[in-house]
Amino acid sequence: MKKIAIISILLAMFTPVVFSQKNNWCVTKQDGGIQMNRGNETMNVKFVNPSVVRIQYVPEGELTDNGTIICLPQKPENIKWKFSKSKTKAVMRSSQLTVEIDMETGYIRYKSSDGTTLLAENSLCPRETERIAIEQTVYDDSKSHVEKTANGDLMVSEVASHRTVGTAWKARQHFQWQDKEALYGLGSHQEGYMNLRGTMQYLYQHNLKATIPVLMSTKGYGLLFDVGSTMIFHDDKEGSYIQMDAVNEIDYYFMYGPEMDDVVAQYRSLTGKVGMMPRWLFGYAQSKERYPDQATIDSVVTRFRNEKIPLDVIVQDWNYWKPQWWGHKKFRSDAYPDPKGMIDAVHKKNAHFMLSLWPTANGNEGEEMGAKGYVLGRGIYDAYNPEARKMYWNNYVNPNLFSHGVDAWWCDGSEPIDGDWNSGSDNIANNPQARYEKNTKELHALLGIMRSNTFSLNHSRGIYENQRRTTLGKRVVNLTRSTYAGQQRYGTVVWNGDTKATWQDFAKQIPSGLNYMATGSPYWTIDAGAFFVKKGYAWFWQGEFQKGTKDMGYREFYVRNLQFCQWLPLFRSHGTDCAREPWQFGKQGDIFYDAIIEQINLRYRLLPYNYSVAASITFNNRSMTRPLAFDFRNDIRVHDIKDQLLFGPSFMACPVTVPMYYEADSKELTGKEKSRQVYLPKGTEWIDFYTGKKYEGGQNIIAPAPIDHIPVYVRTGSIVPMGPLQQYSSEKPDAQWEIRIYPGADGEFTVYEDEGDNYNYEQGTYATYTLKWNDRARQLTVSNRKGSYPGMTKSRILNIVVVGDGKGVGVSHAPDNHVSIDYDGTEKTVIINN
Repeated sequence: MKKIAIISILLAMFTPVVFSQKNNWCVTKQDGGIQMNRGNETMNVKFVNPSVVRIQYVPEGELTDNGTIICLPQKPENIKWKFSKSKTKAVMRSSQLTVEIDMETGYIRYKSSDGTTLLAENSLCPRETERIAIEQTVYDDSKSHVEKTANGDLMVSEVASHRTVGTAWKARQHFQWQDKEALYGLGSHQEGYMNLRGTMQYLYQHNLKATIPVLMSTKGYGLLFDVGSTMIFHDDKEGSYIQMDAVNEIDYYFMYGPEMDDVVAQYRSLTGKVGMMPRWLFGYAQSKERYPDQATIDSVVTRFRNEKIPLDVIVQDWNYWKPQWWGHKKFRSDAYPDPKGMIDAVHKKNAHFMLSLWPTANGNEGEEMGAKGYVLGRGIYDAYNPEARKMYWNNYVNPNLFSHGVDAWWCDGSEPIDGDWNSGSDNIANNPQARYEKNTKELHALLGIMRSNTFSLNHSRGIYENQRRTTLGKRVVNLTRSTYAGQQRYGTVVWNGDTKATWQDFAKQIPSGLNYMATGSPYWTIDAGAFFVKKGYAWFWQGEFQKGTKDMGYREFYVRNLQFCQWLPLFRSHGTDCAREPWQFGKQGDIFYDAIIEQINLRYRLLPYNYSVAASITFNNRSMTRPLAFDFRNDIRVHDIKDQLLFGPSFMACPVTVPMYYEADSKELTGKEKSRQVYLPKGTEWIDFYTGKKYEGGQNIIAPAPIDHIPVYVRTGSIVPMGPLQQYSSEKPDAQWEIRIYPGADGEFTVYEDEGDNYNYEQGTYATYTLKWNDRARQLTVSNRKGSYPGMTKSRILNIVVVGDGKGVGVSHAPDNHVSIDYDGTEKTVIINN
């Protein structure tokens, strides 16, 4: 086995692909790219479009894809490109990129059209492989027992057999990152990293890990790995590589922007667009573990309405089924005697019903699916089989659940198995490598190593495609715990798993989510307040607040969680150990209760802005919540900021991640300063959302952070449409809107409206109009409306407010001296003199 001096001893298991000059590659030009051969090796380098290059490599044999559904079939493009070759390199040029391939080692260098290097593979050892055997594990579910876990009832089945079913490659793809280059992405992980440079990430699916094989760079490019196996990202002084545990070929895409949202657009062109979520999903969702019966669901929604607290979604968590059949897709009759009547009552109160759904096949479901070979083992159905997906929906989900009126799914346990979610793993809780080995062993055995990261992708596909076959009247909403590249096209929102209530863990959740959303998968959220509040029996059940909502320290913790969640795509409260409804935190006049109501009211006031930003995701490939580097990648000071985020084109929110009022289990005020440091990125001015005060960018400031709000800033030139206070998202469709102008720069914002919850928008049934601000002339132009939809508000009063010190701030409504126009769909222009 060859050894290369600069490669770490960690790589000794692989065979490095390093050759002398006499073993140069043979190059053949093809449509869109080139094929390179040397001995048994084959490598294809091909333009997918002028900004995207696909690389496929195999050390011997034919190029064979990795069997994933990450990428959609690509329509052939007539790409104009040029090719040249010398003794030392082959060069491919498009209008956007230059790709140079070294003729000796085969390493690739990517350059922009002006010759600037964007990325290079390792010049001495670009890639390496090791042949491995692929084993199949067969379970005998007839010889099984159930273990009670915090993740539900886990079926432990006897292994009937192991057998070798083929071979694959364990591979490493090496890169050379540049100085001062920051990397983001790879999904949602709980280590607390923002900039991933200098880190190691174990990439597998787990309760607290949602992996996506995508990297984004501040140098203006992204990488997508079309791989289904578990992976490792490694970057330190001994080497930088992506390890793929089992592949038929190394297969990755280089995606050029140069801006990060441009890279996101390329990613979605490969893996699928993001559909519109229903408007009601951008309201407030109330959940807990769990509402035990039909009467409780009704009483909670009724109390929200009686107390005039806004609500759009009520969530039924697990255990609504027969106790002995975990995940059975049928309501138990003793606690839910009339499921349809229960959901109808929710609808009559103008709320929506989300239901927990598991990928299990137990009781009659297991017998019936098992008889057809549609069970993988351990009570998990075969989501990879399209016929199994149809049966899962047609025989169980649709007749027993969806037909009763369910509006949204909460697809829990979609990894679909964890190896360490038990007290027996306490000794490895802080050992990432040991946890990787233990969890991947279970995933590989159940799913097969080649597809061990992709169960949720296929499960989500089944829910999405089969619900759409049933009706186009409801948009698919699937809140799920696991994910993969391409899953964004299936109506999914991902949450970050069963977190614990500690300030340290909360601080780590912010960069975790920002890295997830940096991959181009825009919908992510948290359990506001954390899932585990108290200390329990295992390593993951270690919250700091034994008294739950009776602890003033937890009330503060919860409020700060909710204030972060305000600036996420899904605004949701959930957890165990204690209920989370607003009245659990006090009453009107209590600081924590009032702060909660303030946040819920703000969410509803921002609904016109939020829904229009959601449309920009669908139609323009934008991102809603994202790291500061997305918009300010050339400002090196933002590269590793973990506790600030961008929301839509206008807002920057700065969560508070330390206690300022109460410590855990204390009734005494701390006396700490109620402020935090904030960095204002350079290149724009910023206006305080709560005071209207203007600041120059490129500086640190000390920002007030009282309990009723976190620091929030708005870019000058922003236009923010705000709606009325209302009890649910469709209560006041004809209400007046406030249009806030943040002066100091020209600005533009496109308002989007549609029916709110069907797929007619795909056929063009929606309306838009543009708000354009000329700062020098202090002139706002509202464009002609384009399009229409049934039930459209044809005329609306728009109250125009130019924000200044103390004017047009926070949740408050427009001041008395605002300018109003009656917008009827025709262009209007107004000069603001005050």
